[in-house]
Amino acid sequence: MQFPKRRVSDALKVRDEGPVYLTPEGLKSLQERLTRLKKALPDYIQETQRTAAFGDRSDNAEYKEAKSILRRTHRQILSIEDRLKRAVTIASGRNAKGTVQLGSTVALESKGGVRNTFRILGPQETDPAKGIISQQSPLGAALINHKEGDQVAIPTANGSKEYRIIEIS
Repeated sequence: MQFPKRRVSDALKVRDEGPVYLTPEGLKSLQERLTRLKKALPDYIQETQRTAAFGDRSDNAEYKEAKSILRRTHRQILSIEDRLKRAVTIASGRNAKGTVQLGSTVALESKGGVRNTFRILGPQETDPAKGIISQQSPLGAALINHKEGDQVAIPTANGSKEYRIIEIS
């Protein structure tokens, strides 16, 4: 009889993807989340052991659910620990050169006179609905290293959009 080979899930593999850019608030939030997960871990282990005692594990839905929660928690802990190892804290505000960098808040004006304000942070903290974009997004990447008054063209599916940088803070 041949046993199937166990495959390691891609989600369990920790990959070094370079630095993780976080604000001090984002770093603190990630550390708090890690603390909460580690604090809940003994309860998940105990629940898995309790449901395992019900008998046949192949038909034990409670055990399978508890085991799934335990695996997910371990995966999240590994992921957060990896991100914290690679974390680089970014300062908010204007840099010495007066250019757009990570942590900058940028006021833009489109050709139609519409004004928008964006804060440029790392991909871990983005929230486009609140005006927080990543430096890896098309708009964020186009704004990096530009100064006030610069015209920036952003390629879109419907053609190029042009913006003028009004203010950097």
